[in-house]
Amino acid sequence: MRRRLRGKAQIGLRVGRVVNRHKMAKHFRLQITSSSFSYERRAERIAAEAVLDGIYVIRTNVPASEMTGSEAVQNYKRLSTVERAFRCMKTVDLHVRPIHHRNADRVRAHVFLCMLAYYVEWHLRQRLAPLLFEDTDKAVAERLRESVVGPARRSPSGEAKALTKRTAEGFPVHSFRTLLQDLATIARNRVRARTSAPSASTAAELELLTTPTTLQSRAFELLGVPVAL
Repeated sequence: MRRRLRGKAQIGLRVGRVVNRHKMAKHFRLQITSSSFSYERRAERIAAEAVLDGIYVIRTNVPASEMTGSEAVQNYKRLSTVERAFRCMKTVDLHVRPIHHRNADRVRAHVFLCMLAYYVEWHLRQRLAPLLFEDTDKAVAERLRESVVGPARRSPSGEAKALTKRTAEGFPVHSFRTLLQDLATIARNRVRARTSAPSASTAAELELLTTPTTLQSRAFELLGVPVAL
C-alpha cells in the first residue's frame, strides 16, 4: 500500500509530473496544502480559448495603413516559397553539399553561388511553366478562393492540366526535373569523315546536333534560346 504524500513540496512535485502533460495546465486552478490537493477548471480561460478554437492569429508591426489583414496573411503564406527555396538548394534540385569554409570571403562566395544557381532555376521555372505541373492562371485561381485563409485553389486550366497530364498544346506535363532530363538527351556529335588517297589520307570534321523533338523545341522557344548553340 502506497503511503500518502505529505507536505506541499512532495505533493507539488507529483502534480507537476502530469499537470501539463497535454498542455492544459493553464486551464486549471490548483490548491495544494501540506496534506491535500484539489483543482478546479478556470471557466473564463476555457471560454476565451474556445472562441479562438481552430483559428490562428498573425501579428505584425506593419501599420494597417500599409498592409491590410488579408495582405498580412498572404505575405505569411509566402514564407513557404522561402522554405521551398532552401529545400531546393540543399536537397531537391541543386544538391549543394555543406562545405565547411573558414575564410569569410569563401563563405560569402559559396552563399552567392548558391543563391545565383537558385535564381537561374527560378527563372527557368517561370519560363517553362506552360510545360510543367504549374498553374499559369494564378490570378484566376486566387479569385476562386473563398477566403485568404482557405486552401489554395487551382484555376480551370490548372485543374485540366493536373487531371489529363497534358498541356493546352497537347504536350505531356513534366516536373522540372523530368523536363531537364528530357532536354539532356540533346547532344552535339563530332563527326570525322576520313578519305584515303594513294599518297595520303585526309580527314574532314563537322559537328551535328541531334534533331530536337517537338517538346524540346517548344522548351527552347519558351526560354528564348536557340537550339543550336
